[in-house]
Amino acid sequence: MALKEKLMEDLKLSMKDKDTVRKNTVQSVRAAIKQVEVDNRVELSDDDIIGVIAKEAKKRKDVLPEYEKSGRTDLIDELKREIEILMGYLPSQLSKEELGEIVKNAIAEVGASSMKDMGKIMANVMPKIKGRADGGMVNAIAKELLN
Repeated sequence: MALKEKLMEDLKLSMKDKDTVRKNTVQSVRAAIKQVEVDNRVELSDDDIIGVIAKEAKKRKDVLPEYEKSGRTDLIDELKREIEILMGYLPSQLSKEELGEIVKNAIAEVGASSMKDMGKIMANVMPKIKGRADGGMVNAIAKELLN
């Protein structure tokens, strides 16, 4: 089943189950996918949709510390659930060791020797790991390996 179809099925199921958090999360992802399709006048493939879902999950992860600072436990719990729901649509995440190997190979491929080559490393790694790891983690591992 295509990812778009799965999202639609999950939306229907969440409406039947009256699961508002899941319904709202799936609706926001579907809206983000539709926005990208309309803006670029293309039909997104499953790989492109995974990229959109990863971006939506990252947005929520980035906001989480702000919610924790404000002490809004009700919103924190809902946001964590949204992240969990989104992660369910993404491929299994890479471990730090697996990601380290990919970054090492990328450093060797591009001949990186200093922090100035970070852009080349990131450009090499990100398409390979689309939706399976966070760019911040890649950046941290690359910095560690270059130093």
